Amino acid sequence: MKRRLALMGLAIAFVLGGFVVLSPRASAQDASSDVAKRRIRTKVDPQYPATAKQMNISGRVKLEATISADGRVVSTRVVGGSPFLVNAALDALKQWRFEPASRESTEIFEFDFNRSGDPTAP
Repeated sequence: MKRRLALMGLAIAFVLGGFVVLSPRASAQDASSDVAKRRIRTKVDPQYPATAKQMNISGRVKLEATISADGRVVSTRVVGGSPFLVNAALDALKQWRFEPASRESTEIFEFDFNRSGDPTAP
């Protein structure tokens, strides 16, 4: 009888443990379906900073942006890049407008400032 109760307890533990393990996978799949990139409606190119141009600084700036459901950039975070180039990329990205969606989304954007002085963005 004790053995039977122990086996039942063990079976219940495995079943509950399985639900705990499966729950995060389900939510991760739900989140990945929202990863689709939002279409850009209005895109403003960054202005290559004069100081960076004089110092012959080039490189990439990587930014994370939170986009509201109505398509406005509501917050930004610098992921990486030269401090001489970051502000130009931030100023431009904050002016971008995106297609509306059902909810807020977060995306990563990369700006490439090359030596010719022409910054490019996705």
